[in-house]
Amino acid sequence: MAHDSAQDGPPELTDEQLEFLNSMFDLARAGRTEELLSLIDQGIPVNLTNSKGDSLLILASYNDHAGLVRGLLERDVDVDRMNDRGQTALSCAVFRQNEEITAALLQAGADVELGPQNAYAVIDMFGLENMRTVVDTHRKQA
Repeated sequence: MAHDSAQDGPPELTDEQLEFLNSMFDLARAGRTEELLSLIDQGIPVNLTNSKGDSLLILASYNDHAGLVRGLLERDVDVDRMNDRGQTALSCAVFRQNEEITAALLQAGADVELGPQNAYAVIDMFGLENMRTVVDTHRKQA
């Protein structure tokens, strides 16, 4: 029996399916929390990443959408997923000086020292001593 190698990998997605999946990243950037979480609850992968490795959590964190971050955390998102530039949701939250999201990610177990653009590297690079206090305070409580 002949073996068809085209069947070995994941199925090819149609342009419409790719466009739909790419729209999830727009929802994350825009903070459309209810809409995005509903789609995740219906089967969209919570750890979906785009071509740059940005996850929904990274985009929500970078764009200051605390409610969406909490919703993703409640759905067991990979809190330490790193994008192609070595950034995590935590390093993005620290960079944006968003104390609420930083605290939520730390409480969810985010690794402050993960990757080349980790939380402390961002703090040092941009002189964000206020965020060092947030990170250090949480680490002492943990």
